[in-house]
Parts: sequence; C-alpha cells; structure tokens
Amino acid sequence: MRALVLLFAFAVPAHAAGWEMRDGDEPLGMTDVTAFLMENEVRFYDGGQSEYGPDGAYAYIYDGGDRAEGRYRIESDGEVCVDFVNGFSRCDLYVRNGQRVLLIDQKGDRYPLR
Repeated sequence: MRALVLLFAFAVPAHAAGWEMRDGDEPLGMTDVTAFLMENEVRFYDGGQSEYGPDGAYAYIYDGGDRAEGRYRIESDGEVCVDFVNGFSRCDLYVRNGQRVLLIDQKGDRYPLR
C-alpha cells in the first residue's frame, strides 16, 4: 500500500500539487497560461470577466460593472496570483479539460470559461 501511495505522489505533476484536480485536468504551465491570458478574453458564466494587462495590471469586472483591481503575477508552476488593492490576495490555476478551460481557486471551486 505504501508503494502505491508513493507511486501516486510522483504521478501528479509538480505544478498540480495541492490543487483539487479531476480526471482530464491538464494545468497550463507558465508559458501556456501567459499566452492564453494575453490572447483571450477571460469571461465567466456569471457575467464577470478578468482582465490581465501586459504590465501586470489586473481587474475583475462584475456583471454589474463594479471592479476589483490589483496586480497579478504568474508563478513558475503556472499559478496566477493576484494582489488586490484592498489587501486581499489569492492564487488560481487554469486547467484545460478536453475542449474547456477552467479556473480553479485555492478552495477547489471550479469556474469554466465561456
């Protein structure tokens, strides 16, 4: 049993460690997530969207137009971390699962992109 646990621990990609992954999830690495965020609109099904500027500026625009702004950085493992102007911070992971791209937050909540 111990060997099975060790085998599973090594089977999980390093950049996926600690994230609640599901079958088929393929985390976007640093290069892929950078390209994805610069080339695509990041829109969610709740009507909100994230904007990532090339200079590190970040804004989440709620469905009603309110904004939460901050600065983002992309870690070497592909995590996208945001430091908001209100002092709150968080890191997210973008994954591809089949034809879909999803954002997974640190709590394990999954947000498919439109």
